[in-house]
Amino acid sequence: MTDVKTRARPAALNLTAAAEARIADLMARAPEGSVGVKLSTPRRGCSGLAYSVDYVSEAKAFDERIDTPGGTLFVDGGSILYLVGSKMDWVEDDFAAGFTFENPNAKGACGCGESFTV
Repeated sequence: MTDVKTRARPAALNLTAAAEARIADLMARAPEGSVGVKLSTPRRGCSGLAYSVDYVSEAKAFDERIDTPGGTLFVDGGSILYLVGSKMDWVEDDFAAGFTFENPNAKGACGCGESFTV
């Protein structure tokens, strides 16, 4: 038998410490039966795709699972190709708070920042 060395697969999505802390906060207040939060890219907005984060009660077969110290983030299997290599952050200021994304796959975004295109 030959020893086969395998490389660790790189994360599909990189989370900042602030994003991980927000996931922990969300999971601490999650509805009963939630197994994590899920990032998906539904068709919406001026440019075509938007980022959406919602509670989920079950893992789907093709979802990417990212375990964080405070809970699990699932990435929709149909969205993963649009998100590979992205960085997810949580940003708060005096006027707004929300997840932000640095997505190397995005070719453009609408002016309001609500949606993007690949």
